[in-house]
Order: sequence, then structure tokens, then C-alpha cells
Amino acid sequence: MSANSKLGVSRRELLAFGAYGLTGAALSSLVAGSADAKSPQPHFEPKAKRVIHICLMGGMSHLDSFDYSPELEKLHGKELQYEERPATFFNRIGLIRKNDWAFKQRGDSGLWVSDLFPHLATVADELTVIKSMVGDSANHTPATFQQNTGFQLNGFPVMGSWISYGLGAETEDLPTYVVLPDARGYPAGGTINWSNGFLPSVHQGVAFNSQGTPIPDLFPPAAIAPGTDVASRKLLDQMNQNDLTRNGAEDALLARIRSHELAARMQLTVPEVAGLGSETAATKEMYGLNREPTADFGKNCLLSRRLLEKGVRFVQIISGGSFGSPRINWDGHEDMVKNHNREAMRIDQPVAALIKDLKQRSMLDDTLILFTTEFGRTPYTQAGDGVLGKGRDHNMYGFSVFMAGAGLKRGFAYGETDEIGWKSVQDPAHWYDFHATVLHLLGMDHERLTFYHNGIERRLTNVHGNVINGVLA
Repeated sequence: MSANSKLGVSRRELLAFGAYGLTGAALSSLVAGSADAKSPQPHFEPKAKRVIHICLMGGMSHLDSFDYSPELEKLHGKELQYEERPATFFNRIGLIRKNDWAFKQRGDSGLWVSDLFPHLATVADELTVIKSMVGDSANHTPATFQQNTGFQLNGFPVMGSWISYGLGAETEDLPTYVVLPDARGYPAGGTINWSNGFLPSVHQGVAFNSQGTPIPDLFPPAAIAPGTDVASRKLLDQMNQNDLTRNGAEDALLARIRSHELAARMQLTVPEVAGLGSETAATKEMYGLNREPTADFGKNCLLSRRLLEKGVRFVQIISGGSFGSPRINWDGHEDMVKNHNREAMRIDQPVAALIKDLKQRSMLDDTLILFTTEFGRTPYTQAGDGVLGKGRDHNMYGFSVFMAGAGLKRGFAYGETDEIGWKSVQDPAHWYDFHATVLHLLGMDHERLTFYHNGIERRLTNVHGNVINGVLA
């Protein structure tokens, strides 16, 4: 009778227990034996060591946030005069609509920021706004894929996975790449948004719960007696060693072993990093933890700073959940004021607090903050010919994102759209260029960061991309 038969469980049941219980057998000898791969290293001296990516799902309006176009006021209520008919999602081209929030020049730099983001306006001198972003799709799903992976199809690694692959971990106690979803739900596509694609599974983003226990099933059920737990882990350890001895190193098994080892360490680290009790009342107030609607996103922003302090390399904070009715994201088709006011009130104070907090802790100089959305909105309303509606359609031809922190010109705007903010006309920047610039700031050459897959040396920037030197300090 085999050892596992004596315990009354099968090998399959033991593996399932390890997978879902994440009880965390150390298995250090196995992991040490498999650690023969070269340690990732930057290609040159990096400006940034770590990244926080704030990802706005649904399409934030650049016209109402960072791209001031005075002509919109003059042309409000008039028809679009362009001969070229824009390709939009619903293809219902209404009349031109002025921006719904007043713009002002902010800080010493005079950077234009609208009243949609009054708190971000107070840190304008830390922002590097790219006003000339362009994409290849006006459809949420492929546009979001391109924002995260450089490709419009799924199955490719996201930027956080590429950075994990290229630079490796700074800590053995937490994942290299952590995702903090919106408390209202996962975005469209769910876990595809933080997929490792064809890269080794260790580089996949690990999503923390926004409510309740940060990591589900991190600890074994209380009903399992300690002795049974220890015996089960010892047996699983022995079975894995036998499997490796007979069959050699197997990527899937080694990845599972590493995940168990990491889980063991996370049992100690996660409660500490996710518990905000050690933060001062002033810090919690700054992030908006004590009020709605900022509490949820504020918690994620504060948690992201704590994760960076513990050595996490890449943290992605999601603003916006799934599509449908009602939309709980930035997709302002019907009523821009109602939609964007709701979403901006959730994130404006927490994001500004994160920038201020990192700066006062001297972390902003080697941290890169990314604030992106899959595309912008149209300067005309989504209402059909001759109608002045309240909403705006999708616009892939010109939109805004910002960066902040390490190695960047601060209080600076790069590129321009045309007089009504529809199309990039000066220094257009594609997602390939954006990704190449992020990797450059992290000390990596986007043409050298590759992974051989299906006969092709794949990279985040496909066969395109140039570093946006104009934003570099």
C-alpha cells in the first residue's frame, strides 16, 4: 500500500489541496535545485526601480482633463467640418461640445489641468502629460489589450509580466507583480488583463481582493488538524521529489512548487503589508480612507505604496469594473458629466495623495507612476447628425495619459492634438513608444527584452516602438 493510500487520499487530491489551500510547504531543496536560470538584470543603469500603473478602464476624456482646446468653446453646438469621417465605436457623429470642466494653468509649471481633477491639479508640477497618444482600435477590448500588451489580441504578456520577466523580484516574500482591482468588480476580460501570456507562469499578476481577505485560501481551513497538515505537506514534498527524480525538471511542477514556497512566506508578509493599522490618522485622511467615495481606491493607493516598500516591482491599480448597465467605469457615452464626476471623485484625491506620499518619503525619484486609459473621447457628441448630446464616443486618434516620477521632465506636456482635440498632430506617441519608454526608464532596451515563442523572438513592442526622448529629464 502506498503512503498516500495509508492517509486515505489520492495524489490528485493532495495536489488539489496544495493548489487551493496554498498552505505553503517550503520545498526549498526543490526550488534551489531548479534555480539554475540566469538572474534578470537591466541592460543599463535604470532611472526607476519599480512601477505603479493606474489603469482607467473605459476611456477617460482628454478634452475634459489634460488637453485644453479653447476652440471647443467657440465651436460649441456646431457641426464637425472635417472631410475625413472619424471611425468611432457607434459612428453617431453629433455636434461639437465644449469641455464640461473649466481648465486652469496649475503650479509653477503652468500645466493645464481641468477642475475634473482638483487634487491632481495640486501636484501638476510632478506630472509629465503625453497629449498625443494614439491607438489602433476604438473598441474597448482590443484597445485595452493593446494598452497592456502592445497587441490587440489576447494571449500576449502584459507589461507588468514583461517587467517581472526582465528584472525579476526584489523580494522573496511577495509576488513581483500585484494587481489591485476596483472594489466594484473586475474589468471586462477579468484576469486576461494581468496575464503572463506565453511567459513563464511565475510572471503572472497576482490579484489581491479589494474587500475582505487580500488573498483567498492563503491559510488552510481551521478544521484541518496541524498534524494532518504537516503530514500532508511532507508527503507532497516527497512525491514531488520522486517525480522530479524520475522525469526531470518540468516547468509546470516547478512553478507550482515555487508558488507553494512563496505562499508560505506570504502567510507572514501579506497580513502585515495589508494591515493599515500602523499608518497615521493623517496619512489615512490624506488618502481619503475615512469617507466615501474615496475609501476603496484610497486603500488601494496606500496599499500600493506599502507593497513597493516591501519590494514588489510592479503594482497595477484598476479604476473601473465591467461594462453593461449601469457602466461602472469611464465609458461616458450617455452623460459625460455624470459619468466622469462619479469616477473622478473616487480616484482624484487618492492618486494625488500617492504622489505626495511617495515624494515626501523620497520614493518618487526611483518610482515610475503611469496613469493611462485605452483611448480618449470625441470632441463631438454621440448623438447623431445635428444633435448636441451629453456624451462622447471613443477616440483612438488622440488622447492623453500621464507619467510621474523617475527620470522624467516634471510639470511638462508633450505633443499636441488639433484645434478641437480630435487627432494627434504633433509628436504622436503610440502604445509601442509608450512601452519602449517605460522599459527604458527601468533600464531595459525594448528591442533586447525578448522571449522565444512559436518560432518568433517576441517583445512587448512587437516590431515597432521608439523611446519618447522628449519626456526624459
